[in-house]
Amino acid sequence: MYAGTNDAQRRRPVTVSTLHKMKQAGEKIASLTAYDYSLAAVVDEAGVDVILVGDSLGMVMQGRETTLPVTMDEIIYHTRCVTAARRYSLVMADMPFMSYATVEQALHNAARLMKEGGAQMVKLEGTADQAEIVSRLSRAGIPVCAHIGLQPQLVHKLGGYKVQGKDDAAAEAMLNDAKVLEAAGADVMVVECVPAELGKRLAEELTIPVIGIGAGPHCDGQVLVIQDMLGITPGKRPKFSRNFMEGQTSVQAAVRAYVDAVKSVSFPTEEHAF
Repeated sequence: MYAGTNDAQRRRPVTVSTLHKMKQAGEKIASLTAYDYSLAAVVDEAGVDVILVGDSLGMVMQGRETTLPVTMDEIIYHTRCVTAARRYSLVMADMPFMSYATVEQALHNAARLMKEGGAQMVKLEGTADQAEIVSRLSRAGIPVCAHIGLQPQLVHKLGGYKVQGKDDAAAEAMLNDAKVLEAAGADVMVVECVPAELGKRLAEELTIPVIGIGAGPHCDGQVLVIQDMLGITPGKRPKFSRNFMEGQTSVQAAVRAYVDAVKSVSFPTEEHAF
């Protein structure tokens, strides 16, 4: 029985192998961000498979305009808070902007996330250009999630947070990037803000789990920023998100509703897709 079931007595801690078996079995992976002990405990208990300690904390916890100012020390601190609460969920932590510019830097900082923060997987943004870094991390025994599509750390290069892979050439390039990163040793792929059809192709053509955020309903799993999912993010809610607090009486119930919606493939729907 995979983690994510409501029967806590039958749950087992999620591992990389668990996620691969879930893809093979057609069981959807539910993932949420968390940045502190209390919410991580709620998320873990509710059956979330993967907790992401994202550099999104720069925006939703620190009030920054982008994720770029987040430091390694900050990510390690928040990861340590989350792993203190973790019983079942796999904890994945972001590599902050410019923390993996070279192989040596990537190895050093990923090791810090695992040794000091307790992370079980690291996530880094990039294209096929990151293949050498992914390969070296993988060979060092560090599980890696590659993040493609919209890469928030490139916000200034992209000119904003825009849907990626909209034309045929861009879609094919992204598919190629994904396959190169998988071959390099990536264990999981996060794909952000791409057309639903491209998200479907990525899930079908890769053997590793593909977790989407704004990538349509056909990915192997879904991830959201917990503040978006609870409807407490200031400003406009992202198109790909949904307020799961509506109709619920507690944060715990809202998180369980999210997990159930992902598992039953009732979220996301076409209204959340590009």
